[in-house]
Amino acid sequence: MSTSLEIITPQRWKNYELLDCGDFEKLERFGDYVTIRPEPQAVWHKRWSDAEWKRLAHIRFVPKNSHSGEWQKLKKMPDQWHLRYALPDQKEIAFRLGLTSFKHVGVFPEQAANWDFINETIASMKTPNPKVLNLFAYTGGASLAAAASGADVTHVDSIKQVVTWANENMQLSELSDIRWMVEDAMKFVQREERRGNKYNGIILDPPAFGHGPKGEKWKLEDNIAEMMEGVIKILDPKEHFLILNAYSLGLSALVIENFLGETAGKNLKIGELYLQAKSGVKLPLGVFGRYSLRK
Repeated sequence: MSTSLEIITPQRWKNYELLDCGDFEKLERFGDYVTIRPEPQAVWHKRWSDAEWKRLAHIRFVPKNSHSGEWQKLKKMPDQWHLRYALPDQKEIAFRLGLTSFKHVGVFPEQAANWDFINETIASMKTPNPKVLNLFAYTGGASLAAAASGADVTHVDSIKQVVTWANENMQLSELSDIRWMVEDAMKFVQREERRGNKYNGIILDPPAFGHGPKGEKWKLEDNIAEMMEGVIKILDPKEHFLILNAYSLGLSALVIENFLGETAGKNLKIGELYLQAKSGVKLPLGVFGRYSLRK
């Protein structure tokens, strides 16, 4: 099959903004606060001056090594604050943001394009309260979008602290009844296959590298094929959707087409997610594949 590539960016953010990026950093506004964080994709030079970045920023992340670093406050700001996002049906989801030692603040803004897809797809499904599985689910943006849209959601991540964080986000969003699983994603999928459980929607956002709660090793290139074989087996054959994100430098969207094309057929959309900076540049943030299917 031949699938055209789409390049998409979120259109609905009101209180998040990528201001500028370059020289391996990005300048972002999360609500009232502006951060400077490392960004390996930003290989070009900044459009705005260092003086402008310093004037705007409240805080900057300084790496100590490849795994951690520290935040240097440039202006007064809290260590935690909240951010809200309105889905296409106007239901809002909310996030507690925080300054972690590994540069993240608790939300990946480019994923809002997928939250919109989840919201609109669930609204169009015939299955009442469709079952949705979010794997490698982090702080739960996709879980919140699915739950707010009326789905029965299972959220799987191997790190207890981020599952706790996702639970906080559920409560901030005034949602309930998301099923929390601190577990290795591969083992969970294999167990669901053995049990014969099926899902109407599955979302995957696997890291390049990772570890399960019992030391299970994950490497995207080595494990993704086995993972996708299992995921496709637990999709409800009558009606389902699937989203696969891959933020891994150098991974082609055509890899995702090869995984999903036979199952999705002409419904498959593949491409790149990006954020549009106020300064004019576009920041690429990984490839994706997604589709919905009704038989």
